[in-house]
Parts: sequence; structure tokens; C-alpha cells
Amino acid sequence: MARPYRSMLYIPASKERALEKARDLPADAIIFDLEDAVLPEEKSRARDILLRELEVADFGSRARIVRINGLDTAWGRDDAAAFAGNAAVNGVLVPKVGRAADLDAVAALMPDVPLWAMMETARGMLNAAEIAAHRRLVGMVVGTNDLAREIGSRFRPDRLPLMAGLGACVLAAKAEGRVVIDGVYNTFKDAVGLRGECEQGRDMGFDGKTLIHPDQLAVANEVFAPSPEEISLAARQIAAFREARARGEGVAVLDGRIVENLHVETARRILEQAEAIAGGGE
Repeated sequence: MARPYRSMLYIPASKERALEKARDLPADAIIFDLEDAVLPEEKSRARDILLRELEVADFGSRARIVRINGLDTAWGRDDAAAFAGNAAVNGVLVPKVGRAADLDAVAALMPDVPLWAMMETARGMLNAAEIAAHRRLVGMVVGTNDLAREIGSRFRPDRLPLMAGLGACVLAAKAEGRVVIDGVYNTFKDAVGLRGECEQGRDMGFDGKTLIHPDQLAVANEVFAPSPEEISLAARQIAAFREARARGEGVAVLDGRIVENLHVETARRILEQAEAIAGGGE
């Protein structure tokens, strides 16, 4: 049963109060951030705080992912050494992955930790297929803010300037069976805008969305979960196809529409996703 990743909430590892609150938030995953959200002078302290928190705190079924600093910084190798082999960590998010070799370098330092790739550079988008094929990779997380800055695009509600990169990541991830998570929505008080962007990402094929504020969790969890209508239809499609096969027929008709093998596969994924959400993903 696949773990759901509808909502992945960034939490600065230097903020002890935020870490404490994260234990009870309805997020599918927490990204404990040692990189962008932590000032240079706070890096070592944030690492120590997070190590202590993971040792004593119960985060339930939430996936626990640590975003380390890049290995080209003064803190990256110490981050990798600190969390290598840590049983409380479900994955490590590697920033600014531009090619598969960037993951190789981290994998050598952390041989037992599942890897995630931050896709936030033009080079990373161009090498998305190579990165997605890395044997240690679990998933890809799009960093839309950094990508927009690097390519010099302007903000548009439809995110048209970013579509080439977003689409490349979705295709690469799906080709390799990886999880792929959409970027953040910056205006955290704009629930309408957030919903629109979540629906766009869901319809593109993203498995969930990264978030910057707890108030965004409810919308992401709702949008990236199968609706009651979708669950009901999936169950009826499977039943109709089973009955058709029992009659020796290769296709079924339900509500005036053809149901074939491909529809049944999609229906089964929907039911598996709903079951995983209901069961907490463990």
C-alpha cells in the first residue's frame, strides 16, 4: 500500500516551537528544513535541535524528510553525517539536484537513507529523466521559486512560464514510478488561489503539494485525495468489469461508457490511494 504524499509541509529545523506543533498537524509528510529556511549562523544549532527532536518526538504516520544543505556548502557534509543511519528519518531531500551524479555523492555518505531530489534549476529540469532513474531515488520535489528566479520568469496564475519544467518532472517521475510533488504556493492566506494551483497540479499528475503554512494543509489534503464520487465510481467500474469478464466479454459498459482494462487499473489505484489515506499510509 502506497504512502500518501498529498501534503508535505516545510518546517524550519531551527524553530523549536514549530517542530513541536508539527507533531499534531494533519500533514502526510514533514520536510524538516536545514537549508533555505535557516540562517547561516543558525545552521549547526538547527541540526542539533532537529536531532534531539527526532529522538524524542512522535510524529505518528507522517513521513519525516530532512532537507540537508548542499554538499558544496560548509554544512552539507555535516548534515549528511548527522542523519546517516538515523532510523527516525524516512528520507533526505537533496537541494538543487542538477544531474544524477549529485545524488551519487549524497548516496555515498548516506548509504541507508532513501533520497529525494529538489528539482529547482534549469539544468535539473533538462536532466529530469536521468535523475528520476537513480536507483536510490524515492521522489522529486519541485522548487518553483528557485526555478522561476533562475530562468527569469514572471509570476502568472496559470504558471505558463514554468510548464516545461513541471511537465518534464512529472513525465520523468511517472516513467520511473517515483513520487512527484508540486512546488509551494506563496500567498498562504489565499485559499482560493491555493485550491486552484492544487487542482492544476493534481490534474497534471503531481501526487501532492509542498506547503509553507499549516493553514494550507486542509486544501491540499482534500484536492489530492480521491473524492467520494471517484471512489464510488472506481468500485462500480471494477465490479462491472468483473461481471463482464465472467460473461466472457472483454469490456464492460457502465453509465453509458466503456470500461476497459486501463480504466480498471486506474480504479484500483484510486481505491488503494483512498485506503492508504484512511490507514495513515503505514
